[in-house]
Amino acid sequence: MNVNIHPSWKPHLQTEFEKPYFKNLTDFVKSEYKNHKCFPMGSEIFNAFNYCSFDAIKVVIIGQDPYHGIGQANGLCFSVNDGITHPPSLINIFKEIEQDLGIPYPKSGNLMPWADQGVLLLNATLTVRAHQAGSHQNKGWEQFTNVVIQLISEKKQNIVFLLWGGFAKKKKKLINTDLHTVLETGHPSPLSANRGYWFGNKHFSTTNCQLQQEGLKAIDWKLE
Repeated sequence: MNVNIHPSWKPHLQTEFEKPYFKNLTDFVKSEYKNHKCFPMGSEIFNAFNYCSFDAIKVVIIGQDPYHGIGQANGLCFSVNDGITHPPSLINIFKEIEQDLGIPYPKSGNLMPWADQGVLLLNATLTVRAHQAGSHQNKGWEQFTNVVIQLISEKKQNIVFLLWGGFAKKKKKLINTDLHTVLETGHPSPLSANRGYWFGNKHFSTTNCQLQQEGLKAIDWKLE
């Protein structure tokens, strides 16, 4: 597994890459990609760290698993490649942005423009076997991404963490809420959203208000 990340992350994570659990994780991922169809592409596994440098982080969105359908995952949580049908959770994210900010529903589901502005789109597990949700959980990825969340909490200030759904909310214990803003709501999946736990959360406008209060540039959530 080629750990290809933006240079700004390396001083903070290099020791993590050298730990036994990460070496075991690397061996597991290499074996999986060799023997099974896995996502995202090997070169895209660390895209969240490539498109959002450590120095640029302003917002963190935490997902659980990469999409496991053909051509969907691109290394950023909730994001899909250009031309790919939007999964249900992403549809509801865009509908909330439309309601919250009046931004028209976009054609592309590729969230790289958000990452380029300092939104870290971090899945807890960075790889998955095709058509097998959760197949790479509990292999070491969560230990690594928990370290990333703690690192951001300890080394940065005034980050806005968006925790959507029960899984993401459990990460709150890793975050110093005296130094950072944590916004919580239901998961954007239809199961949660259709029960009234997602729509109307206004996380996108609230995030921008918080950033501007700290003298930071707001995120342009528009994708095209």
